[in-house]
Formats: sequence, C-alpha cells, structure tokens
Amino acid sequence: MAENSEAVRAGAGIEQFGYKQELKRGLGLRDVVLYGVLFMVIIAPHSIYGLVDFQSQGMPTLVYIIGFIAISFTALSYMRMSNRFPIAGSVYSYVQRGINPHVGFISGWLILLDYCLSPALLYVIVANWGTLLIPGSPWYVWVIAFVAFNTFVTIRGISMTKGIDIVIFIIEILAVIAFVALGCKFILGGGGAGAFTLDPIYQPGKVDAHFIAAGISIAALNFLGFDGISTLAEETEQPEKNIGRGIMIALTLIVVVFIAQTYIAALIQPDWANIDQDNGFFVGVALIGGPVFQKIMLVINIVAIGIANIMNAQTAASRLLYGMGRDKTIPAIFGKVHSKYQTPYVGALFIGAIALILSLFLDMGALATLVNFGALSSFAMLNFAVFWFFFIKEKRRAGIGNIVKYIVCPWFGIVILAYVFTGFDMLTYTVGVSWFVIGLIVGAVKSRGYKEVPDAFKNLQF
Repeated sequence: MAENSEAVRAGAGIEQFGYKQELKRGLGLRDVVLYGVLFMVIIAPHSIYGLVDFQSQGMPTLVYIIGFIAISFTALSYMRMSNRFPIAGSVYSYVQRGINPHVGFISGWLILLDYCLSPALLYVIVANWGTLLIPGSPWYVWVIAFVAFNTFVTIRGISMTKGIDIVIFIIEILAVIAFVALGCKFILGGGGAGAFTLDPIYQPGKVDAHFIAAGISIAALNFLGFDGISTLAEETEQPEKNIGRGIMIALTLIVVVFIAQTYIAALIQPDWANIDQDNGFFVGVALIGGPVFQKIMLVINIVAIGIANIMNAQTAASRLLYGMGRDKTIPAIFGKVHSKYQTPYVGALFIGAIALILSLFLDMGALATLVNFGALSSFAMLNFAVFWFFFIKEKRRAGIGNIVKYIVCPWFGIVILAYVFTGFDMLTYTVGVSWFVIGLIVGAVKSRGYKEVPDAFKNLQF
C-alpha cells in the first residue's frame, strides 16, 4: 500500500488517499458520539421490548448484554480501519483499501441494501405510532411529513443536524430518567416483581446455546447504527482518532442505557409469558405513570425515531452514496456536493425518495426481514479485511497484542455474524442473494470485467 500510516496518525488530509476535501469539517468527538447514540436510539428497546422479553423468557437484559459483546468485535474492526483510513464511505472504503477496490465495491453494494431500506422501515414504524397517537389521522401524511423534513435537514448539513440532535438527546435522557424513577417507585411500592432481583439478567437452567443464539440474533441488530459514525470521517476533526473512539464510546453508553431500561421494564411486568409482544413497553409505562405518561412516551418515541434516528440514517446513507459516486462505481452524480451547504445533496434526495416509495408500498414485516442481510454480510467482509490488511499485507504479527487485534477479534466477529445468518428466513436469503448477484453484474459492467479501478486507486499497488 502506498498510504503511510504515520502520516495518517499525524492528521494528514484526505489528499493522500486520492481525494479532495469537499465536505465541511466541524465535528468533534462529542458530536460523533452524540450522532452514534442517536442513530442507535437510546430508547430503541421500547419498540421491540415485548418481543425480546417473551423470547428471552423474562431475561431481556441478558439479551442486550450478549448482543453488545457480539457486536463489539465488529466495532473494534471499524475502529482499526477508521484509524488507518479516515475517509467517508464506511465499510465500502475500508474493504476496498483493506482487500481491493472490487471487493470493496461489493461490500458497499451489500450495505446499501440496509442503508436504503432502514429509513423506509423507520418511517412505517413512526407512521403506525402516529395513527395510534392521533386516531383517524391519515397514515401517509405522517410518512410524507417526516420524509420532507428529514431530507431537507440532511441537505442543509450535519451542522444543522447537530443542533437538532442535542435537543432530542436531552428529551430522550429526561424520558429515560423519568421511566427509571417511576419504575423504581412502582417496584418499591410492591408493584410488579415487588423487589429488585436478578431475574432479568440471569435465571438458572434457562441459558443454553439456543438462548445465546436467539439473544445475538435479536439484540445485536438493535446495535446497528454504530457503523454510521464512520461515514462522517471527512466532516470530523482528527477522524483518525475521533471516529474509532466515538464508535466505542457510543456503544458503551448505549448498552448501559439499554440495560437500565430493560431491567426496570422486566421487573414492572415479571409475567413474561403474557407480555404484549407488540406494545409491551408502553403497557408497562401506563402501569407506572398512567395514560398521560404513556402518551408522552409515545410522542417522544415518534420524535426520536422519526427525526433523530431517521435523519442520522439518511445522513449515513447519503455519505456512502457520495463515497461510491466520486469513485464512479455507481453513477457519478451521487458524488456531487452542494455548492452552498457542502453536502452530498443528490444522495440525500435519492434516499428520501426511495424511503418514501418503499414505505408507501411495503409493510413493516416485509421491510424488517430485508434490512439486516446487507449490513451483516458487509460486516463480515470488514472483519476479514482487518485480518487481511494488517496481519497478511502489513505483517503485523509480533506480540500478543497484534494477534488479538488482527486475528482473534476479527475472526470472532466473523464467526458470530455467520451464526446470526443461520437464523434468516427464506425471503431474506432470496432477496439478499439476488441483491448480491445484481451487485456482481453492476460491478463487472462499471469496471469492465473487474479490470479497471477508480481513479483514486490507479497509482496504488494491490
């Protein structure tokens, strides 16, 4: 490789990677951590708590602990690659430089499936909550309103997003504090379990290989979104340091909050066998705070998911399209930057349009089954890229530290992801494999039979 790692650590510009600095830098470590926490959503367990509690037989907190451990190996791989290659494009950029440009294109193509579908799925969830909050309100109006707002803010830029993020983050924190406080008062007053026990964390005789597999397949996916932090590399100060740190800090913070909420929620409703699998969390909210508190929490979820989560998801997707567009591995128009706002506005408009169309024509069940194939398959490729680049290419093999970082961690990540893949249904396999085959064809056409590489790579050795 022609890139010099010492230059990267010294904070050299992205010109060393064959690109020009076009996006506006202005984010610090705190900003990227906040972005990641909001992307993963600190109140994410609210939407699927009932399902998690039922399938874990009353141990939802253990499920999130297992999921955090499982996804951490892939997060560490993101940290290694973001330190070495602080450029936009996330897994697409990391794999193309860690292995080669053609494999990198396939990894980017695969994660596009997740990035394009996720906003649509979230819009459907928000619209469903909206009609529950205001009975009789047109479902499609909720979708159109949130698509228009989020696309506008995404085009205006990450600086505007940052301001909105802080407000929503404060609201979410207050909601979590209120829920935990009221939940503790309810339990201490004899409600629910009537005492603080370890049941949500561990129950003897129930934890086996099947439980662990189910836990990983459910909870690991709740942590998806940490990878979006890496798409902000070219808008972050000292990205070679702050992106990797931001990923690990955000994940650590999010699991602490997930644990606190699911632990209290499980004690409020200890009868997991009869939990409402669709709205279990909100049933518990009504028990501890009444219908008014339930309405407030519903509104907070709509705002958190409908604005903060979706906005950050669309931001990440537009940056991925920008990275691929400027390499011309997809139409070059996606590499265009707004002259005033310095944002990849074409990608932002495209993601907004795709999300609108898919959310109006596909239901939540259909979208939910398709979201994860691309992300997890590209994560597996990223883990392998860490092993291949650092251990094989750069021959970092001396010492136990290098063995752990470049063999143990990435291969643990690969094995865990492969295990999760065994739980997908046939529809997911069919669509996922079809998308993969289409990517192979597109890649072959754009690279003239995988013989040509993007301009930024023509002077590099692979």
